[in-house]
Amino acid sequence: MGMRTVGFVALLAACASAEETFLQEVSARVPHAAVQHVRAHEGGALAWIGDGVFQFDGSAWTPIKAELTAPQPRPETLPKKCPLRDPRVQVEVGDRIWVGGPEGAAWHDGKRWHFRAGRRWLPDDRVNDIHVAGDGSAWIATEGGLAHIEFKEMALSEKAAVFEKQVRDRHVRYGLVTGCGLGEPGDLSTSITGTDDNDGLWTGMYVAAECFRYAVTKDEEARRFADESFDAMEKLEALTGIPGFPARSFVKKGEPTGGGEWHPTADGEWIWKGDTSSDEIVGHFFAFSIYYDLCADDGRKERVRALVRRTMDHIIEHDWYLVDLDGKPTDWGKWNPKYLSRLTEGFFARGLQSLEVLSHLKAAYHITGDEKYQRAYRELIDEHGYARNTIRQKIDLPRITNHSDDELAFLSYYPLLQYEKDEELRGIYLESIERSWKVEAPERCPLWDYIYASAVDEPPSLASAERTLREIPLDLVEWKVDNGGRPDVKKALFNGRHDEPQLTRVLPADERPIMKWNGNPYKIEGGGNGRGEEAATYWLLPYWMGRHHRFLD
Repeated sequence: MGMRTVGFVALLAACASAEETFLQEVSARVPHAAVQHVRAHEGGALAWIGDGVFQFDGSAWTPIKAELTAPQPRPETLPKKCPLRDPRVQVEVGDRIWVGGPEGAAWHDGKRWHFRAGRRWLPDDRVNDIHVAGDGSAWIATEGGLAHIEFKEMALSEKAAVFEKQVRDRHVRYGLVTGCGLGEPGDLSTSITGTDDNDGLWTGMYVAAECFRYAVTKDEEARRFADESFDAMEKLEALTGIPGFPARSFVKKGEPTGGGEWHPTADGEWIWKGDTSSDEIVGHFFAFSIYYDLCADDGRKERVRALVRRTMDHIIEHDWYLVDLDGKPTDWGKWNPKYLSRLTEGFFARGLQSLEVLSHLKAAYHITGDEKYQRAYRELIDEHGYARNTIRQKIDLPRITNHSDDELAFLSYYPLLQYEKDEELRGIYLESIERSWKVEAPERCPLWDYIYASAVDEPPSLASAERTLREIPLDLVEWKVDNGGRPDVKKALFNGRHDEPQLTRVLPADERPIMKWNGNPYKIEGGGNGRGEEAATYWLLPYWMGRHHRFLD
């Protein structure tokens, strides 16, 4: 960077301990000013900010002038695979190395690099200087302001408590749980809860998370939260007026709805969203089975049995279709044998839809004890080959791989492999999940890993699952993330199914866009402008499932 004359703000402190106070003062007063350099000195600290040159004596700002020579980077000392193409600042403290440049900042912990860019971490990616404080935290001077990155030890149980509060503070609407909007980018105080296309699925996953939490801790709060959200899922079916047909979502009359098919209730008080997909049914049966087994009291068990009966009977009585208000099957609610035997659209749905409906029937039989569901289960297996269909449910082809389908598959595997005891059928399902998991394993998804491990006799190493739980940041705001300029990654030959460019490997969770487990973890760029926050359900579910199955201490 060479010699540069820049503006600065200086605080002459009586002792070095005033450094943190000074830097916090600077960060609070000028969060959006261009910070050129940050430096600590014996007895004080200096920061060069904006176009002005000032000295702060504790009460007043006095203009002065100064020059500073920026530290020269030493690329020959950097470990391999640095994520910055053009490191211009280099700071070494112990075995930790920090570098910064026009593309962001990165630090090496002695084992691997950690990349920090985007508004999740920095007010601007153009890094001018870095100061590492005595506590190991880094003050990063960028063109857009000053960032302070701290390292704080936290047990996963403490992280769970933070995320529980996050969900309850901003992500619950009439018991339904999903992401929220933000009126101002990154400002959590401006959160706005609204509807989502798959409120039933996301709420079902939250119910399951709270049930696992209750099973582990016996905390009545977890049970109360699970009860509340089960009530909301029950209401999704009640509002449609069609026995066994749940809505995607609902709002009170006069509230915003968004796109899709919306219908008023008979009393005119509510509006519900139709064209319900198989995604919702998967989420419902996943939640109902876990809620029934781990959390529901006797009265609620009866309500679960009744709701499961209505839902499963609706599908069977409508010839294995989910039929909407117009008397026609919904776009994705199709498990019919003739439909799945087609060489057109049914071909690609065959494996997953077979897996889904077998899982739902097995759960219905387990919950109700009604033999008709077991007979229907055997009929689909013996006459239509549904069990064998599941083996190749994972479609692993360029531009076709569907991460949303992966989520539906693993949520369906869980009840099916918990309840199926027949050795021959269980062997088929294990062959199916083994094939699917081998494709998914490089993604380091803790939910898939724990579901797979709960089904097999010899679970694999689950260190990567725990690593992902640790890496997921506490900030779940949907900031834009772009890893396309990094020299340490490679672009895949083929784009994803939405034509999104993707990488050949999955990056750590704190270096990629915030997304639920139905997103593409390989994609290069994602996120948004900070006007949304994801609900922490996607972290809480694998965490508490891992605790329940004793994969985590």
